[in-house]
Amino acid sequence: MRSVPHREHLSGAGSRAGPSPERSLLASVVTDPGHLPERLADFAVRRIGPAVPEAVASLRRHHPTATEAELRARVIAQGRRAVVSEGALVGGPFLVLIPVAFCAALLRQARTVLELAALDGRDPTASARAGELLVLQGVYEDTRQAQHALAGARHTADTPVRWKRWTALWHITLRMAHLLGVLPPDDASQAPGRRLRRIGVQAWRWLLLGTVFLVGLVAPLVWLPYMAAAYQRADARLADRALAHYFADTAPAPRHRPSRLEPAVVAAALRALLSLLVPLAVTAVTILTGLRLADSRWPVLGITLSAASAAVGALWYWRRHRHLRQHSRN
Repeated sequence: MRSVPHREHLSGAGSRAGPSPERSLLASVVTDPGHLPERLADFAVRRIGPAVPEAVASLRRHHPTATEAELRARVIAQGRRAVVSEGALVGGPFLVLIPVAFCAALLRQARTVLELAALDGRDPTASARAGELLVLQGVYEDTRQAQHALAGARHTADTPVRWKRWTALWHITLRMAHLLGVLPPDDASQAPGRRLRRIGVQAWRWLLLGTVFLVGLVAPLVWLPYMAAAYQRADARLADRALAHYFADTAPAPRHRPSRLEPAVVAAALRALLSLLVPLAVTAVTILTGLRLADSRWPVLGITLSAASAAVGALWYWRRHRHLRQHSRN
């Protein structure tokens, strides 16, 4: 039995026209950071859900001989490639772009879940899909809790929330990082032995993240392989949960575990390596030329490294968005 199409929605979530869905969503959740997962799920169902049936129909038309399992595998693979592309974040002077990229990655993951639901014959615009998405993301244990939270979010949507904008942006960025799996989730319910091991893993991941952040201040493209790998892991976990939820009684889809030598990750690592050569070259030139400011090399080195980082990040950002615009026109 098909679900009733979703009629109700969070007031103001994504209703304002914007340059992109992710910017529209970000503008909405900044006003209510406490209901980020609920607003995200509702936004995805309302803004992405209506386009999903046609996308699934097009997939079937282009692959008429594919089995249902093969179609599911294609949906997951296409979604993963799109999500990993959002892992190409620019650090350094372009850290302000991270919240927008996180929104884009979360919405692409939501689209994959909605497409899998459509392949199972479910209405991607039904309110039940929002609750299922929250459960699959690990926000709630079951759909009853999720639907209750969605109802509560709708009830409080018109209530003004007093948050300072930058505080709210920092809060939702961390929350999105946990939803994406970029930051490890906190789990105090594990056994002591497992908990200690998990603390060690979390400490290592925080150390790696801090190192990437510091290096990214002068070589912004080091974010590319780190974020691409993090998104691959998180997307694989979400896809497994979605398959188990929607297709538990059918044959599982072919598994496509991301390889450590995945082309996208290798390409990102090469770009990151090339970006590391830029600050090294700038440092060498500054030292060899003996440039000084206020009788010191450090101000000159700081200025040139910052300028080189901004230039590399701006060039990559411009080329990436030009490629995306050309792809969308084609």
